[in-house]
Amino acid sequence: MPSDGSRHRRAALTTAGPAPRVLSPGSPPEDGPVLERLADAVTASDAPQVVFALSRHGHRSVVSGGTAPSPPLARENLRYEIGSATKTFTGLLLARLIHSGRLTGGEPAAALLDGERPAAANPVTLAHLITHTSGLPALPTGFFLRGLPAWTTNPYARFPQARVVDAFLRHRPRHRPGTRWRYSNFGVAVLGHALAAATGTPWEDLLTDQILRPLALDGTTLRADDSGLDAPGHGRDGVSPVPAFDAGGFQAAGAVRATPHDLLTFLEAHLDPGVSPHLAPALRAVRRPVLRRGIGHRHVHTIAWFRHPTDGGPMYFHSGATLGHQAFLGFRADTGTALAAVCTRRFRAHDPFLATAYALLAQG
Repeated sequence: MPSDGSRHRRAALTTAGPAPRVLSPGSPPEDGPVLERLADAVTASDAPQVVFALSRHGHRSVVSGGTAPSPPLARENLRYEIGSATKTFTGLLLARLIHSGRLTGGEPAAALLDGERPAAANPVTLAHLITHTSGLPALPTGFFLRGLPAWTTNPYARFPQARVVDAFLRHRPRHRPGTRWRYSNFGVAVLGHALAAATGTPWEDLLTDQILRPLALDGTTLRADDSGLDAPGHGRDGVSPVPAFDAGGFQAAGAVRATPHDLLTFLEAHLDPGVSPHLAPALRAVRRPVLRRGIGHRHVHTIAWFRHPTDGGPMYFHSGATLGHQAFLGFRADTGTALAAVCTRRFRAHDPFLATAYALLAQG
């Protein structure tokens, strides 16, 4: 799917410090209020590099800016680390494998990762892993101790695939899988390795073949390189540089890095599954609720998204963060709106970025 040109009219505006500067004065008048809201969001985010990219019925409005000087390449064309928002890609991948008949979601993960392991009475299944009901903790036992030497740089890199799988196979849940919800990077990381084992395909290749290539997400990858396309991250002070994120054995939980335009393409496919017949059943499946929790069951989950109510209908969203980036992805079918927001400053106390992005989508 193209990201601009024939399919989209694109309005762009950039901010340099506190004062916005319009880069495309020929934008239609109706773009004005949208651009102003996005510009306010960029300024409120208070980060070195910020991009807010919004699509409404296929018409894209992109605003970029930040507290740092403009990089050599336009901010909207850089790749940003999306952290846990990667789980929306992993959830779609699982849905795709289920709807293609290759998996059911009920497969025990341990059996896929260790074929000689006896079947457990209440095994952790692939469905448990993606819905955070596996009983696994947020991170595996030993993660903090092993990651401590690189805690401020790349702790996940010190916990490769073999350690993730071994920690899972050794883990003894306190509660029966499927009975309690607990957000777990560990669980989704295990899911990625289980999908790779089940299909005989490395997770990176699996994601590329099944999701990235069908959606023409050419600006999306799983690791930084020396191309100059990766936006550098920054610490909580917004100044200190942070190394590029290395997900180690947690690729399925947080390795994706992408351009804002690719993220919008990904979100637009959820709003209009028909644009990708290969993925249409999976794109519809990841919008269906599979779990409700909390007071009044306000917190609704699909296999890929958090879902909250609005006056007009549900909004689907997921956020993510690494040691130097933050991201927010979301969409609303009732208004035909998709929002991809990224910034290059580590999450801090009272950080405005995620709240600003959430409010923008909630407003419709």
